[in-house]
Amino acid sequence: MRAGGMALSLAEMAEQLKKLKSATIFCHMRPDGDTLGAAMGLKCLLESVGAVCSVVCEGPIPEKFWFLDGMKEIGAKPDAEAEAYIAVDCSDERRLGSLCDTFCRAKKRKFNIDHHVSNTRFGDFYHIEDRAATCEIMTELAAYFAPLTPTAANYLLLGISSDSGNFAHSNVTSSTFLAAAKLVSCGADIHAIHYYMFKRQSAARAALFGRAMSAIRYYEEGKIAVICVTRKMLDECGATSDVTEGFIDFPLSVIGVEVAVCLLETANDRFKISLRSNGKADVNAVASFYGGGGHVLASGCMLSGSLEEVIDKLRYTIRQHFAS
Repeated sequence: MRAGGMALSLAEMAEQLKKLKSATIFCHMRPDGDTLGAAMGLKCLLESVGAVCSVVCEGPIPEKFWFLDGMKEIGAKPDAEAEAYIAVDCSDERRLGSLCDTFCRAKKRKFNIDHHVSNTRFGDFYHIEDRAATCEIMTELAAYFAPLTPTAANYLLLGISSDSGNFAHSNVTSSTFLAAAKLVSCGADIHAIHYYMFKRQSAARAALFGRAMSAIRYYEEGKIAVICVTRKMLDECGATSDVTEGFIDFPLSVIGVEVAVCLLETANDRFKISLRSNGKADVNAVASFYGGGGHVLASGCMLSGSLEEVIDKLRYTIRQHFAS
């Protein structure tokens, strides 16, 4: 699908969405709290004005999100009869994974709501803002709909909290806190969200975290820190790949580290790459070089090759993007 849709303000987006009688909302592959929260929150908004909605994702929803009602019921098959398809928190169509073709080929009205600066502006209508989370945008969009229920507020606060690193990332602004305050006033349970997103973990995750962090590799005089999570490590710890969310924050906290890299093996000679920067390197440019993207300080991509080949590629490219 080529870019060429129409950019809409939030008011214009709300006007278009309110016209819908039915819609399927798409999460990105390997879902995180922001895409799930944005999708489920938007579902609540559309249902409040009488639309019939469903939420889909190409893969299973990680168990840690099940504490919120409805997360277990997210499906994998878009409604063929839906009037519109809506992608949330998705920088480009490929991030929809196996649902990409379905989304792109369907002859329906298509919407794209996202917070990534690298967004390709796909769809018939799009609204892109560089915010801490897509759910921050959704919270402002909610002002054009019926008052938020506690359930909807929980979904949106989940996304803001998880994508902002519990309000610790550098892209957090006053509007992020104002959005969170609004959601709490609508009944969101910030204590439960903090516990399930940042404190609660299984013994398997704890074991895997210890294995990964005990083998941090440092390059470029300590400016680059790399952690690796192989399928063998996952098997030996009895863990699944979704528990690695948040791992990358630890190496970035080490004194002297300017860029942290997490390599997650997804298949033979295939790695999901997560990149984080403390501000002295543009990791969106690094990820974009390999067909990925995201934000200046937090981005990702996929790379093929042996573990050492992939690390060498990333080291070289990151060096090119350190601030002079």
